[in-house]
Amino acid sequence: MKNIMKPVFFILSFSLFVIGCVNNNQEKIQNSSINERVDSLISLMSIEEKVGQMTQLNLDVLSVGEIYKLEEPHRLDEKKIRKAIVDYKIGSVLNCGGHTYTREHWHEIINKIQVTAQKETRLKIPILYGIDAIHGVNYTIGSTLFPQQLSQAATWNPEIVEEIASITAYETRASGIPWNFSPVLDLGRQPLWSRFFETYGEDVHLAKTMTKACIIGYQGKDVSNNKKVAACMKHFLGYSFSMSGKDRTPAWIPERQLREYFLPTFKEAIAAGAKTIMINSGELNGIPVHADSTILTNLLRKELKFTGVAVTDWEDIIKLHKLHKVAGTLKEAVKMSINAGIDMSMVPNDFEFSDLLIQLVKEKQVPMSRIDEAVKRILTLKLELGLFEKPINYFADYSDFGSKKHSEVSYRAATESITLLKNKNEILPLKSNQRFLICGPGANSLNILNGAWTHTWQGLDTNYNSKNKLTPLQAIYKEIGKENIEYTNSCTLDSINDLSSAIRKAKKVDKIIVFLGEIPCTEKPGDIEDLTLPRAQVEFVKQLSTCGKPIILVMTFNRPRLITEIEPLADACLLTYLPGDEGGRAISDMLFGKINPSGKLPFTYPRYSGSLLPYDHKHTERLDKKFGENAFDPLFEFGYGLSYTKFEYSELKLSLTTLKQNDTILISVKIKNKGLLEGKEVVQLYSTDCVASITPSVKKLVAFNKINLKPGETKEVKFKLSAVNFSFIGLNNKPVTEPGDFELRVDTLKAKFIYQ
Repeated sequence: MKNIMKPVFFILSFSLFVIGCVNNNQEKIQNSSINERVDSLISLMSIEEKVGQMTQLNLDVLSVGEIYKLEEPHRLDEKKIRKAIVDYKIGSVLNCGGHTYTREHWHEIINKIQVTAQKETRLKIPILYGIDAIHGVNYTIGSTLFPQQLSQAATWNPEIVEEIASITAYETRASGIPWNFSPVLDLGRQPLWSRFFETYGEDVHLAKTMTKACIIGYQGKDVSNNKKVAACMKHFLGYSFSMSGKDRTPAWIPERQLREYFLPTFKEAIAAGAKTIMINSGELNGIPVHADSTILTNLLRKELKFTGVAVTDWEDIIKLHKLHKVAGTLKEAVKMSINAGIDMSMVPNDFEFSDLLIQLVKEKQVPMSRIDEAVKRILTLKLELGLFEKPINYFADYSDFGSKKHSEVSYRAATESITLLKNKNEILPLKSNQRFLICGPGANSLNILNGAWTHTWQGLDTNYNSKNKLTPLQAIYKEIGKENIEYTNSCTLDSINDLSSAIRKAKKVDKIIVFLGEIPCTEKPGDIEDLTLPRAQVEFVKQLSTCGKPIILVMTFNRPRLITEIEPLADACLLTYLPGDEGGRAISDMLFGKINPSGKLPFTYPRYSGSLLPYDHKHTERLDKKFGENAFDPLFEFGYGLSYTKFEYSELKLSLTTLKQNDTILISVKIKNKGLLEGKEVVQLYSTDCVASITPSVKKLVAFNKINLKPGETKEVKFKLSAVNFSFIGLNNKPVTEPGDFELRVDTLKAKFIYQ
């Protein structure tokens, strides 16, 4: 209790201090509307104060020790804080000093930074702190860690995505931080990409639906609410579709394709009120996006009407000079990016940006109007977040932080995401009275369950793992006891160290459960050469198959790693994606039938490393070398996922056979649970434009609904659509719905209508 009361007392004192030290100018400002308050503040600001607001520094710059080599335990450096906040008047800080902190330490950090801003700067403008809370508040000890974003997409349940975002916002604010660098809105259409697991999958409609739910969850109706945070859309635009599949390498995407696939999620987020946006670190069509006014100003501001803050990614203005080679000097890079439309620079490790931008303004190479525009957006955000009135949240307001209630949401999300891809002879669910060999690199690892952005950037350090969370092995022990379990760690992620022991144990059991895995990684460290599963894991499964025992593969991957060689050897395949801290419990409960799987693939699972077609490919991409139409042959299709029960679809009906521009069409279908178990089913509605001026996709998802059915129960699902739901980006790069025939499909049922 003493440890809690100390920061509470400090915060109360700090709040009184803030109220008492506000000068007359600010008192007048606080009684005005946000626009008037911002304009009044800007009129009082020097060029140094304005540029300071546009500068965002890494916490390392304010800490004891060298950048990336801080002294432990982490401490703030008084002189460094004064230099940043008092001398350079910076407006924003981000990140953690290398690893996760306690809530108490976060409050100490935020308090010290905000007190310095209030006590020792002329205008007392609060600091805006930002953090990567990617699947929960992954840099705060004791927080709730959820399934990663791709896992969330696999639930096909926007309600649970909104709930996850809302809890994440709550626990981020509980850490004293009001700005979350999430969600990733890049479309996952290049599975080689190291950040594939951070996306909502390959489909536009599914990703848009989850995007809207996430933004609402983060921000709510009033972002000044101390349980909400400002969302940050990442990474505008085209970041996820590099030609090489490597992180931060060139993307070449025609405008029509950009608008058809990669823009809609951002457009949806802006319509939902997203407050900030982070810019693509890479180059698009030969131009680094951080220097492209066509994208940052013409598209983002003028066309999409986005009025919030545009922040760079890590060192990306520096990279214009050092890596992209479009700027001869750093000063030229600063000029290019700010004039293109950047509002805030994630510098993040020195003060050169500030010095150079001040020079550029004084030399009239960057107009003051551009500076005022950027500063107005930043100050508006700070006011909208309520930071002027309350730079620090009251510590005791967050009794549900890391609570069992929150962890149950994480568990439920994991159970709804895990996808059953194969179940030969209904081998699953397992019976607890049999004997099992548990093996494979993912069997006893929380790190593999969580992936990157977990306690540390890459999520590899086991020293910071959450306490009292179960690995799959531990959860299975708890479920059925140790007496029926043989366990071996003979196979790591990339090596086999004792095959004979594994074979010996395999011969003594009824079934073998192999937990395949991928090393936690993201961004450049996550680059791979191909999607093939590490050879050691493939050979391990092949050797185990010689024992003649049924094999269940449980796959915990950042992206679809190829299992084509070993899938025929398996009797069941369960894809868990990255299910988070409650993943071990969810996997065990699904294996032993406490949970009925309901996850569906949010991407196309490839069969071969060179065949990476998405489900909504073009008709010509189906042509095979024998002149048939069988070239699209994934291992598992987008939207696929089995259940322990059976569903039957019938009576697909349309309210209209001819649809006109201002009409709506009602589509209904009946689904019956014909099995013996209660289960959830995702009803998926696809559309095919039979003939179009731009070659149409084979099919496109246009609606879906996840329902629950008891054994024997039948439900009717209805979808209400209009012409816009059947549109595409046309010849003039604008959305159009063209007259002609359309075919609708739900499961194996089909129906047609004509659009006039």
